[in-house]
Amino acid sequence: MSMKENKKEQFRHEGKYLIGLKEKELLTQRFQSILKLDKHAQNGGYTIRSLYFDDYWNSAYEEKEAGILMRKKYRIRIYNFSDKGIKLERKKKFENYIYKEAAPLTREETEKIIDGDYDFLLHSPYSLCREFYVECVTNMMRPRVIVDYEREPWVYDTGTVRLTFDSNVRAAIGSYDIFDETLPTLPVLAPGKLVFEVKYTELLPQIIKNIIPPQASEFLAVSKYVLCYEKTAYLHDFGYWYDTDH
Repeated sequence: MSMKENKKEQFRHEGKYLIGLKEKELLTQRFQSILKLDKHAQNGGYTIRSLYFDDYWNSAYEEKEAGILMRKKYRIRIYNFSDKGIKLERKKKFENYIYKEAAPLTREETEKIIDGDYDFLLHSPYSLCREFYVECVTNMMRPRVIVDYEREPWVYDTGTVRLTFDSNVRAAIGSYDIFDETLPTLPVLAPGKLVFEVKYTELLPQIIKNIIPPQASEFLAVSKYVLCYEKTAYLHDFGYWYDTDH
């Protein structure tokens, strides 16, 4: 087991807000002299694509809707539609605190998972992959939805504070091939809206609090996953059968 896997869990605080383009411009003007763009942001940002998984009972979705305090979800994440730096991630959440774990995957391994071939995960050196195998076999964890968006990330104090703007949030449909950048997409936010996230590990510095007035944004209770899941529910949901008189 690697040293990283022995690391004690450290939950980060996370706040999400739904804002407009004018609010984004105002916020950026306020903190661009204090924060700096993440070093991985080429030309101001990058595209994130995540393939989310859920079990037979749709627990990740149902628990979010029911307001369960402690929950988790699995996803495979790539950047700029590239097969460089593929990660399997598990995101645990307790109220507004999150803890993320990650393990690297190759393109071949990713394609096996999408095709339903999980056996290799059992022999992975990463405990996260082995635990994901158990979820796939016992709870029938399967792909549910692809979530795409453009991220503009800003950092402060060597990464302990991270502010991100996620725009053009959309659900990709047609297949679960996350490397296919030609997949058609469905927007999930109203025009001109984007998601502003504030993440920090310990205390939010006062200088950052001063930048982000609490009245500036509408707190966003739902996740991008839930928005995209609901947008694509018609593709795999047959609940209307039960509402039809025979």
